[in-house]
Amino acid sequence: MPTSDAEGKDWSLERFRYHLPNTVCDVGPGEGTYAKLFRPVHHGVWWTCIEIHKPYIRKYGLKNTAKRTGMYDEVHNLDAREAPDHLFYRDLVILGDVLEHMPRGSAVTLLETIAEAGAWNILVSVPIVDSPQGEVDGNPHEAHLHQWEADDMDQVLAGLGGNVETFRGGTLGCWWWNRG
Repeated sequence: MPTSDAEGKDWSLERFRYHLPNTVCDVGPGEGTYAKLFRPVHHGVWWTCIEIHKPYIRKYGLKNTAKRTGMYDEVHNLDAREAPDHLFYRDLVILGDVLEHMPRGSAVTLLETIAEAGAWNILVSVPIVDSPQGEVDGNPHEAHLHQWEADDMDQVLAGLGGNVETFRGGTLGCWWWNRG
């Protein structure tokens, strides 16, 4: 779904406040959960998003238009796995409830690409309990294709080097990877 469980959001906000990034790329923002949460905390941040499902851009007001101010300064309608590396050269890349929507191998490759592209911090949030989901509102990209285990994500992010902080809730796991 284009929304996210509230679990782990306070934990994520604490890390955002600590790191205070000046550039953010939000991958698969859906309704813009993280932009809504983080933007009021730190002004002057350049917000980029990569949204695969074009109807969400208009439906959730992600893009600036002549009639309204969107949540993001820069909006790209494409699959993050095909995004140019420069979009990941940011102080923070957010993958909030995104990686479960792709096969594990694709998710790992995307994380490696983001780290290699120069992201300083990566925030990951995924369900860590069985959470089957199919297409939602005509969006085939909402289907869950991989069920993450918290220990598996620990290992994947540790493999990127740097430092990793972890939050494990009853439904979601959150990780803050930092280049260190």
